[in-house]
Amino acid sequence: MLRLVKFITITIIFHIFFQADIQAYAEDRYLLRLSDRRVVRYEEMMKEVRNSKLIFIGEYHDNELHHRLQLDIIRDLNDSNIPIVVGLEMFTSKSQNDLDLWIKGDLKIYDFIKVYYKDWNVPWSFYTDIFVYLRDNGIPVIGLNAPKDILQKVNEVGFSSLTKKELEDFPAGITCSVDKRYMDFIKRVYTAHGRSDREFVNFCEALLLRDKTMAQYLAEYIRKNPEKSVVVLAGSDHAWKKGIPEQILALMKNLDYRVILPGISGYIDPDSVGSEHADYILMSNSPNLEAKR
Repeated sequence: MLRLVKFITITIIFHIFFQADIQAYAEDRYLLRLSDRRVVRYEEMMKEVRNSKLIFIGEYHDNELHHRLQLDIIRDLNDSNIPIVVGLEMFTSKSQNDLDLWIKGDLKIYDFIKVYYKDWNVPWSFYTDIFVYLRDNGIPVIGLNAPKDILQKVNEVGFSSLTKKELEDFPAGITCSVDKRYMDFIKRVYTAHGRSDREFVNFCEALLLRDKTMAQYLAEYIRKNPEKSVVVLAGSDHAWKKGIPEQILALMKNLDYRVILPGISGYIDPDSVGSEHADYILMSNSPNLEAKR
C-alpha cells in the first residue's frame, strides 16, 4: 500500500513538472502515406482519416512519443465534435465496469491505477495524459483484451489446452487455428530463435487469439453503436492490418478503417512496410524525407 502511494506521488510530480507541450509537438510532424509513398504533414493526415469509422494507432508501449501521437489524434477528433470511443488493449473486458466508473468520474485515481496494474505492467506514467483526458472529456472506453493468465497458458501449451470454463472469458464461439500463411507472416516480424515447432505454433495461437478477441469485442460494440467512431490503442504488432484489422474485416465486411503506425528503424520503416501493412507511418520531423518506392 505504502509503495503504491509513493509511486502515485512520484508519477504526479513527474506529470506536473515534465509534461511536454503536446499540441506544439503535433505541429511539425510528418508521416509517410503508404498508398502513394508521399510524405504528408500531420494536419493533412488528420483530414484524410477523421471520417473513418475505425482508426488503429499503434505503439511501442514504453515510448512516450507514440502516446503523444495517440492523444493528439483523440484530441483533434474530439475537438471536431466527432463522437468517438477508445478501444484499449491495456484493459481486459472484465475491467469494463471500472473503466465506465473512471470515465464518469466515480473512481478515484488511486483505485483506477490499481485496476490498471491488474491488467497491464507498463508504467502508468506513459498513459497518464491519455486516461486523464478521456475522463475529463467523458469519452467512453472499451476494454478489449483477454485475461493475460489464460493467454500465457495458450503461449505455453496451446489453445487446445483451454478448459470450457476458461473459454468463457472470451467472446462466444471464438476459435484459434493458425495456418501456414499466418505463421509465415509471424516469422517475418518476430524472432523465432530458440523455439521448437510446437512452441512457435503456441506463440502464434496466443497472438492470433488476442487479435481475434479484440476484433470481436470491437465488432460487437460497432454494431450496437453505429453512430460512434472508434480509436484503437494497441501495440503495433496488433494494430497493423494483418493483426486486429484483418480479424475484424472477417466479421464486418467493407468497414472503413485506417492504420497509423509509429516509425521504428529496421522494423516499421519505408524499407519494410507497405500499404498492405498500414496507411501511415510517423516519420521524423524533417520535411525533406525521401520515401523509397
